[in-house]
Amino acid sequence: MAPKLDPVMPLVDAMLREDLSAPRKQRHTARRVLARLADEHGVRDLSYSTVRDYVRLRRPEINAEASRWLEEAFVPQTHVPAGEAEVDFADLWIDLKGQRRKVFLFTLRLSYSGKAVHRVFASQGQEAFLEGHIYAFNQIGGTPIDKIRYDNLRLAVSRALRGRIRVEPERWVLFRSWYGFDAFYCEKGLSGAREKGGVEGEGGRFRRTHLVPVPKMRRPRGAAEREEKASVAVASNEAFSGWTKTFTDPRLCAAIVDRLTFDATIIETGTDSYRLAHTRNHSNKQ
Repeated sequence: MAPKLDPVMPLVDAMLREDLSAPRKQRHTARRVLARLADEHGVRDLSYSTVRDYVRLRRPEINAEASRWLEEAFVPQTHVPAGEAEVDFADLWIDLKGQRRKVFLFTLRLSYSGKAVHRVFASQGQEAFLEGHIYAFNQIGGTPIDKIRYDNLRLAVSRALRGRIRVEPERWVLFRSWYGFDAFYCEKGLSGAREKGGVEGEGGRFRRTHLVPVPKMRRPRGAAEREEKASVAVASNEAFSGWTKTFTDPRLCAAIVDRLTFDATIIETGTDSYRLAHTRNHSNKQ
């Protein structure tokens, strides 16, 4: 600092301390400090750059001493190979059988290399969330050795507490424990978006590059792939209306029936089960 500034440092500090209780838009600028020094104290031999540099240095210190806000700063992120990843869902539209439908693009992006894995789901439910992870881990050949970054999506966060403390659903905790990775939850709002900006941008890049114009599909690709590989036959002695005896959660039961009957052929024989009749006859003979 310039020697000429030494005698007036206490005066400048006093002005900056006044700002602690002043409205945000009515705080001292370096130019205003220089003008007050000249008008109120007759100090006219200081340059603007000298006062500016001192105010820039001293203001954060005074705020810190008063336990007030600090100047916002950013630290460039650095990542080690295979150390971290980011996960997010992005909205996506497709034309399915002539009707426009909203679907969801799951993306896992490795922070170091930028390699990303994508998969489209009909919903953002926990089943899709977990299946997306499994698919991505299979594609990249493992899991990140450190952590995966998330926003505060309800699939992974039941309740957000102070700071970065989160209450997680039990099923999600078990899933993470099995695959052996930690979850890092970003802050809320714009500042949190910066913490996983890589996957935010990747979702948009993938949409613009591969999904313009809007894709037209006859059926979901995953269903078509499964049908090409194999068919599944399911036999039941109970009508669909009675499946809630086994699957006691009505929503789960409805989802299972919906999955099984999609593009399926349903054959109703109207006869009793051969195996059940055989078992009863065998029991009666004994």
